[in-house]
Amino acid sequence: METTVTGSGPTGDAGRRRRDLAARWWKWAFSAPAGHSPVRDRTGEHAAWGQAADVWFLAGTFGGRAERRCRVPAGTPLFFPVFTYEITALLAPLGAPRMQLAVAKADLNGSPLPLHETSAGWYWSRGLPRSTWGHWCSIEPLRPGQYVLWFKSATPEDFRVEVTYHLEVADEPAVR
Repeated sequence: METTVTGSGPTGDAGRRRRDLAARWWKWAFSAPAGHSPVRDRTGEHAAWGQAADVWFLAGTFGGRAERRCRVPAGTPLFFPVFTYEITALLAPLGAPRMQLAVAKADLNGSPLPLHETSAGWYWSRGLPRSTWGHWCSIEPLRPGQYVLWFKSATPEDFRVEVTYHLEVADEPAVR
């Protein structure tokens, strides 16, 4: 597998934070009304939907490519999946099983970013207990400026996600 994964599961405070953020990300991803999904968004128009004050979530896709532009507030860390999926307790009572990936990588302005394999355990979302697994990336708050974030993942069965974000990090808050 072509990857830059540097962690293999939630350990310590950082691992617990990633696990909690992964569960929050899924709740955020499905909180948007129809037609405003940041995951289905191809341009970045809905990137600011429902963002919290302590983290800025970025979205992958439900398969395929997207190129998005968005403004991100300076001083806010970023968190996003390079590859993830969610499953209910009814389908997987032991939690989300790991999947084999052929590719999982991300870079910011051409520099590779570390990915962390994370399982979120059980959390409640949309009326059911759910679990998630994936390769996630955290970026510490960026200074004001322009950035290009790119990430890509693929399974051996050729399910692919590839996203490019043109980020403007600004001192003035983004419209949330």
